[in-house]
Amino acid sequence: MNVKKTTVRLTVMAMLIGLEIVLSRFLSIPTSITKIGFAFIPVAAAALLLGPLAAGAVGALGDLLGALLFPIGAYFPGFTLTAFLMGLCYGLFLYKDAAFWRVIAAVGVHQFVLSMLLNSLWLWIISTSADKGYWAVVLARVPQTLLLAAVQLAVIPALVRILPRLRKALP
Repeated sequence: MNVKKTTVRLTVMAMLIGLEIVLSRFLSIPTSITKIGFAFIPVAAAALLLGPLAAGAVGALGDLLGALLFPIGAYFPGFTLTAFLMGLCYGLFLYKDAAFWRVIAAVGVHQFVLSMLLNSLWLWIISTSADKGYWAVVLARVPQTLLLAAVQLAVIPALVRILPRLRKALP
């Protein structure tokens, strides 16, 4: 990999990390059990443009830096792991072939496995009311998961149509 290509990739990743932090920390609607917003867009863009590992790095670094610079609560590394896995998932499904069935698969794994199951586990672990039980937390998150899945299924195909022009601009 030449220096120019590496520099451009790192610059794009840095811009997407910054955008993820802004969308996640300042332009999302926090609820007691989830955040509703568009912070997935920079991670999906990284997946489409740069691949799975870069998208995982954008997700993880965006979560980590956002938590350190603009904390909402105590930092918990499980959410950073989920953010990395989300980027990895998007990259594995969408990089180089973003057919609509692959978008559905990526959103399904992200929302119903990583967000609803794994993030619910993290919330249950750090919750002060852990006596409710894990499945109570999961069930409480079902409506938000369905809403966010629908939003992602509408937005990611639009990204798929827009981003090829940007990909051509990258060396």
